[in-house]
Amino acid sequence: MVTGGANGIGLAISKELVAAGGAVRVLDLEREEPAETAAAFGAQGDTVDVTDVHSIHEAFARAEDPDIVIVNAGIALTAPLLETSRELWDKTLAVNLSGAFHTLQAAAARMKRRGSGAIVLTASTNSFDGEADLAAYNASKAGVLGILHTSANELGPYGIRVNAVCPGLIQTRLTAGSFADPNILRDYFRHIPMGRGGRPEEVAQAVLFLASEAASYITGTALFVDGGQMASKFGTWGRDGDEFDGQKWTRRRG
Repeated sequence: MVTGGANGIGLAISKELVAAGGAVRVLDLEREEPAETAAAFGAQGDTVDVTDVHSIHEAFARAEDPDIVIVNAGIALTAPLLETSRELWDKTLAVNLSGAFHTLQAAAARMKRRGSGAIVLTASTNSFDGEADLAAYNASKAGVLGILHTSANELGPYGIRVNAVCPGLIQTRLTAGSFADPNILRDYFRHIPMGRGGRPEEVAQAVLFLASEAASYITGTALFVDGGQMASKFGTWGRDGDEFDGQKWTRRRG
């Protein structure tokens, strides 16, 4: 089961799980047409609003108990700190934090009965930093790590592993505006050792690993999928000979 699975990173995760042989159920808002989207690549779709606890439990009740649950649904609304409204704050935390908690709780209750399962949360590099104009998003994603650590601790004795991925700037519908502006990318990618943004498929592959038996002794871990961004304090690019082509930094060899 993949929440927010009908677009962006969630869609890439859903497709990757199907390609690996999984029977995947895509959960998303009605406007994202999860049933139609899922049918296009051999999955099933269901409508769910993660801000509504009853909607979450009803979606789980309509499906078989899952082996793997990807807690991915999220939003990113921007505003300066002093202009962050109560409405923006509440909406962001309702989806990204409370929605994640209630989804994990519903999944864990079913996995506990069977004595096994893997849950992967979508956190963020913003779980660790204070990027401007994203106070609510940053707080919500930092909170996801609190859920990660607590649930890994409590659920491990029942054979349930809980991990998280922390994507950096990934090219999705939400980030389309940034990726369309080379001036933004030039400065942003200066601080990413790989010199570019990420693709949803690259996050999906990390999720697949954490959800698989290849990660059977890994729980409570937050895996960066950020091109090395969190390892680069002062920036990697901008020396003589470095070139930016509008999408990626490169360095002359030699």
